[in-house]
Amino acid sequence: MPPPGVCMNIINARHKKDGYGTVTNPEKFLNQDFQQLKQYCLIRNVRYIDEMFPPDRNSIGPGILSPSDLARVVWVRPSKIVPNPSFVVDGVSRFDFGQGIVGNCWFLASIGALTFQNFILGQVVPLEQNFDEEYCGLFHFRFWRFGRWVDVVIDDKLPTINGRLIFVHSKDPTEFWPALLEKAYAKVCGSYSDMNAGTPSEALVDFTGGVHMCIQLSDPPPSLWELMCRAGLSKSLMGCGTPQGTSANTVLPNGLVQGHAYAVTGVKQVKNCIWQPVNLVRLWNPWGQKEWNGDWSDQSPLWQTVSPQEREMCLSVVDNGEFWMTLQDFCKFYSDLDICCLCPDFLDGSSSCHWKTSFYEGRWVAGTTAGGCMNNPASFWTNPQYRVKIDKLLNECSETQGSDNMLVSLMQKPDKRNRRLVKNLHIGFSIFEVHIYKGERGKFPASFFTRNRPVAQTKTYTNSREVMLLLMLKPGEYLIVPSTFSPNETASFILTILSKAETHVHYLLWHCCVSGFGQIECHSIFSIFCLGDLKSGGFSIDACRSMVALMDFHITKCLLFTQDIFFLTDVSKTGTLSLSELRNAIMASGKRINDDMLNLMALRYGASSGHITLESFISLILRFDCMNRRLKHMNNLCLYLQWLYLSMYT
Repeated sequence: MPPPGVCMNIINARHKKDGYGTVTNPEKFLNQDFQQLKQYCLIRNVRYIDEMFPPDRNSIGPGILSPSDLARVVWVRPSKIVPNPSFVVDGVSRFDFGQGIVGNCWFLASIGALTFQNFILGQVVPLEQNFDEEYCGLFHFRFWRFGRWVDVVIDDKLPTINGRLIFVHSKDPTEFWPALLEKAYAKVCGSYSDMNAGTPSEALVDFTGGVHMCIQLSDPPPSLWELMCRAGLSKSLMGCGTPQGTSANTVLPNGLVQGHAYAVTGVKQVKNCIWQPVNLVRLWNPWGQKEWNGDWSDQSPLWQTVSPQEREMCLSVVDNGEFWMTLQDFCKFYSDLDICCLCPDFLDGSSSCHWKTSFYEGRWVAGTTAGGCMNNPASFWTNPQYRVKIDKLLNECSETQGSDNMLVSLMQKPDKRNRRLVKNLHIGFSIFEVHIYKGERGKFPASFFTRNRPVAQTKTYTNSREVMLLLMLKPGEYLIVPSTFSPNETASFILTILSKAETHVHYLLWHCCVSGFGQIECHSIFSIFCLGDLKSGGFSIDACRSMVALMDFHITKCLLFTQDIFFLTDVSKTGTLSLSELRNAIMASGKRINDDMLNLMALRYGASSGHITLESFISLILRFDCMNRRLKHMNNLCLYLQWLYLSMYT
């Protein structure tokens, strides 16, 4: 049985149409309204305590504190830690804070990158918050979470041991925006321990809701330096990580930490004493200490080869976790680079050619729309399919026609709130060029994929939250098929398509013309009840109502026709339809539905085993026909009212 996520997808789609989930109108996380809660606390003169993320050991989570230390934790408000707490002291900087005992360097490195972009920072951290006369122990922050912006409410009780914060802490003890931001994100993840281990890309995307690009530094593109320079000049956030070592947080002789996340805080080209250009990358360790000690580090003599002006501009001999290194050393000692921004224009450096974004939510459901990768030719075609038409580039963009012009991203959505419990599936996608099937209206059949090879696809199926591909596609029609590696794995996903040219995307529906069924003679409706094939003892009240509603539509013929389809598609001869057989039966009946509707039908009419009985299948078809009839009636009524209005006033 498909989980109730099918229904949630429909509800979320309705909310999105009403404008919920945007950065200017974020959804209320866990239905907590910041303004209402604040007014409640002010009127009653009380300090807020968050019942959805209470100040107890459950919010800390397992595994990061010993039982004895956990018993010593005291949750206190900032005013109990220092006499005059402030939300922000002298602006926001990456040097404001240091990491605590939880392994969330990936999150804190992303905050370090965030501090460079005031506009994005203001979206995530409402900076007007403070401890003034309207203070009531209540704060809020905004994050982009899997297709929608959410407003997250917290109280300001923070976990301490012996009066000291045990998680992120500010260098200025009176400043609390880093600790409160970390608590809000811990609430989103489920607990503080749920923030343990990760990659900067996750938080960078959650801070921007924008475009994410991942570059493997073991095989960097030739234009890496130009790409980083353009990203540095745009509203971009950059993070990176070192390869995993034999043990966590091992400091190498060169000063770098194994398996650790860093923020990229700058790029600059300097000229040495013989006027040779040197490309330098500046990085920051969220520990606030432990720096690179190789070429161009703080104490490197190579700084004496540049002009005093450049040396003064770049060099800061302070153990604050920030340092410079060459681009070559950066690619040598780091494994990947994540760039995240609001707008992808930096990808080609063209301000005259703006990229367009298309965003789609979908779902793989075991038995119906989870066909697995192309190693499964019989079921691959059942995956969700998206047809894309790419127009020619505008004249001002034509000069870069040969460069990459499309970025496709596939992100899987979790089915659990607690981040540590989420098991990411291995996901990927394939892109096919459409030739002879240009007239195809519904989903492309299995024969298409056996005869055509993809023009582009993700290199491997990985169990990461997001996979992406930057590529060049000439104008034409294409088919994008996202899938899990193995068939019959249920999960929701977000497909994002960014294109330099105008694109037109269509989500393909199930559609098949009825064939192979001859003329059916009309018999008595009661013969259906006497065949002895019903598994549950008869039709439900809903099914009987649908029959009555369709009596003038030759109900007998409809029932016999539906029964024949049922037995012809029951290839397993079990007297029931599996979810894959249900898909074939609906197609044979000539219905045209999308994947979400198919999943919803399986959820509504399937038994606990996921199989569909004859009476359930008949109920399904009758309800479908009844709904279509009512919709047609409403359309006719609207046309009549429109004609009546025009005839009266024209």
